[in-house]
Amino acid sequence: MPNHTTPTDLLDPIEKASRDEITALQVRRLKATLENVYQNVPHYRQAFDTAGVHPGDFKTLTDLAKFPFTTKKDLRANYPFGMFAVPQSQVMRIHASSGTTGKPTVVGYTANDISHWADLVARSIRAAGGRAGDMVHISYGYGLFTGGLGAHYGAERLGCTVIPMSGGQTEKQVQLIEDFKPRIIMVTPSYMQVIIEEYARLGLDVKKSSLEIGIFGAEPWTNAMRRDIEAAADIDAVDIYGLSEVMGPGVASECVESKDGPVIWEDHFYPEIINPVTGELVADGEEGELVFTSLTKEAFPIIRYRTRDLTRLLPPTSRAFRRMGKIVGRSDDMLIIRGVNVFPTQIEELVLDHPELTALYQVLVTRTSHLDEVEVLTELQSSAAALPAGQIAEICVALESRIKNLIGISAKVAVLMPGAIERTQTGKSRRVIDKRVAP
Repeated sequence: MPNHTTPTDLLDPIEKASRDEITALQVRRLKATLENVYQNVPHYRQAFDTAGVHPGDFKTLTDLAKFPFTTKKDLRANYPFGMFAVPQSQVMRIHASSGTTGKPTVVGYTANDISHWADLVARSIRAAGGRAGDMVHISYGYGLFTGGLGAHYGAERLGCTVIPMSGGQTEKQVQLIEDFKPRIIMVTPSYMQVIIEEYARLGLDVKKSSLEIGIFGAEPWTNAMRRDIEAAADIDAVDIYGLSEVMGPGVASECVESKDGPVIWEDHFYPEIINPVTGELVADGEEGELVFTSLTKEAFPIIRYRTRDLTRLLPPTSRAFRRMGKIVGRSDDMLIIRGVNVFPTQIEELVLDHPELTALYQVLVTRTSHLDEVEVLTELQSSAAALPAGQIAEICVALESRIKNLIGISAKVAVLMPGAIERTQTGKSRRVIDKRVAP
């Protein structure tokens, strides 16, 4: 794989700034943001008053901990536009979450918000090794989901040629990659695996495609999956992070030269890590729940938003900003199996230790006689479809043993034939099927 690096003369000045310069900018922008929401968003005025804090109480970054958190419940309670800080006439665009577990969360953007978003996604693509003139194939979904349009505007801002394919129509995805020859693809990692499979089904070699860089986000994925995709497609796979409530893709992004965790664009978003149970801050380097405060958003500024993503804050490397570790899971996606905390990504790591298996898997959880039962569904690589039954049984036993020893739960493992696991055609894969609760 080529090693794409970013010359320092292409970086924004703030990406090379001192910590003192970054801190001074954050304090100035946080003061303005806190005053803005107190004056213009009734929810925040009431929340601050109830907590006994005022924007004037913010003097240094440590003072932010005095202010209350914002949760998805708050956003839904103010559905649809109650969290907006500007008149609707100034809102240029609206996005919303899927709302599969309740009312969708609705976010708005002014013209300046859209411009900042485009700048940050452009910065993210550049960090991944992209350059003006590159062709970018975008397979994130378009519409209310922020992925497609966020990637689109950022690629255009960088000066790239955009193929706005969106998700689905996998055979056509392959056809357009082969015919148009993009250098970069932006897609969820699980759908990239489906595209790789489609190449094989069509008798094509994905390693010979024009793709050099994959910018993957919108779902947790492991370094094991990175290695699997890079080996299968001969590309550099980098992680881009975002969520609609904070902006969309481009809140943080990995640098291709280091691939050591997404760099948080701290000139626009202030990160904290908290204990997900107590809400107390934890030190940099310790694992906890990621919390974000926006520093420049106009239509939908957000204060101390609990993302539910579990990660760590890490020191700067390739840029002046801090990094975040790989998302290990979500506090609200964590499974509790007979008292043991389990995240799907832990199982993914173990599945990918077996070269005979694909990275596609599902965890089925049921309850029998008040006891939790777990079945891990995996499937064979196409090249391993002819393995004898005895060897397949050995894989099951080995994987069951490692899940027991390393995660601490008993699980039955089933190894299925190629293609048996449900494929995603639109983005995020369904990794967990928990039948212990009503749908």
